[in-house]
Amino acid sequence: MAEIVNLRRARKDKARRDRESEADANRRRFGRTKAEKSADKDAETRARRSLDAKRLDREKP
Repeated sequence: MAEIVNLRRARKDKARRDRESEADANRRRFGRTKAEKSADKDAETRARRSLDAKRLDREKP
């Protein structure tokens, strides 16, 4: 015999699973702390400054 399924409950469970999977994806994409973001920004700034300091300027004739 088949199991009786409450369609309203099944629909709500599916919606909950979808929301949870989307939330998990957003946590992975945007879930960095402010300290991590600022550390990456500082590292990028230091690297750019270091590269600019080593650049050879060519004089235009």
